[in-house]
Amino acid sequence: MADKNLSDDILRDKLDKKYMKAALAQARKAIELGEVPIGCVIVYDGKIIGRGYNRRNTDKSVLCHAEITAIKKACKKIGDWRLEDCTLYVTLEPCQMCAGAIVQSRIPRVVMGALSPKAGSGGTVINILDNPEFNHQVEITKGVLEEDCSAILKEFFTELRKRNKAEKEAKKAAMALEDSNE
Repeated sequence: MADKNLSDDILRDKLDKKYMKAALAQARKAIELGEVPIGCVIVYDGKIIGRGYNRRNTDKSVLCHAEITAIKKACKKIGDWRLEDCTLYVTLEPCQMCAGAIVQSRIPRVVMGALSPKAGSGGTVINILDNPEFNHQVEITKGVLEEDCSAILKEFFTELRKRNKAEKEAKKAAMALEDSNE
């Protein structure tokens, strides 16, 4: 029996990594748009039925988080708002809005990569996903491909800071040139 549990754990770990890599591929799509690289996939019966990546700035909507997009697509694919037999994989711990949507859609399991110390609602700041006061609780698996998920975010924000600094310096130089021409 212990061997079967061990082999089940090994298989689950392997599948978690496989699908987290798919979520990372979604996060890379966000980078192409200049968005914060967060990606999500939803798996049902061994198949990805919902994909999403952060598009808040592109779509000018606070609702365009990776998880919300993936949930909408998965619901459409299944033909129901309940995603009771699905697993959601996300590169960054869900915020309070996304955690609420996960609970509402009855997703039984969430696998996350990096934790979010500022907005994490899967246990870091608050735990909406596994709150016994709600009518649905979510099994949480943390830290799957955490280094990869953290690295893509760190690289994005490092580049963003460099780009913002360069833009600020260019603006300052242009203003100085304009002042000297007057």
